[in-house]
Amino acid sequence: MTSVLIVDADARIRHFLRTGFEFHGFSVMEADTAAGGLRAVTMNALDLLILALELPDVDGAEVIERVRSWSNIPIIVISTQTDEQQKVRLLGLGADDYVVKPFGISELLARGKAVMRRQRRSTNQDPVVRAGPLAVDLVSRLVTLEGRHVQLTRKEHALLRALAAHAGLVLTHQQLIREVWGSHAGNVQYLRILVRKLRQKVEREPARPLLIVSASGIGYRLDRAGGRGDVAHGAEPPRPGKAKGESCR
Repeated sequence: MTSVLIVDADARIRHFLRTGFEFHGFSVMEADTAAGGLRAVTMNALDLLILALELPDVDGAEVIERVRSWSNIPIIVISTQTDEQQKVRLLGLGADDYVVKPFGISELLARGKAVMRRQRRSTNQDPVVRAGPLAVDLVSRLVTLEGRHVQLTRKEHALLRALAAHAGLVLTHQQLIREVWGSHAGNVQYLRILVRKLRQKVEREPARPLLIVSASGIGYRLDRAGGRGDVAHGAEPPRPGKAKGESCR
């Protein structure tokens, strides 16, 4: 049975949505706070999240950021807000759709089925991103290096997953900070420290990174081919006999 979690502080809306989804064969769970919703997502195998922005403890936008740090569950935001920039921001954070209240249950059901179809098509593709000896499974969250499991912290995994999801492309410092810390305080120095720790776990020579490559003054990218870090960006290669310190620009 397809399962949906409804997170909304308004009991009347939750009842309305529960009735509609159960009538169409869904298994329904409810939460009236962000904390309750996050617990439910963590502890249950869900197919769809219906998330209100206006919650009593944490804004729905922060819920999206937290969920997206480790889960690809389809998320539909429901809100009374009609501002276009708000919609764009939330879609950029990882929401799959945005529905303005009031709405009909038929519309929400159709949108829910559409985002779940897209998610299934995406999952049916190879979820494993490979970069040299490194393999990152975006679905199971398993990371291996030369076939051996790599144990990462939550933040290290969030950083590596963001890089793997955009392998070959440079992600800016600010993009990565949002991926890892969400709307919490985070800065470039924290990011550099985290990159250094991650390199210690996935690079053969952390001081000469071949996988997590610096784009000077911009951000980082995951090099699928395991190319020569700073050399790939035109920097002079280290001379024999001289140690080259790790670059965390």
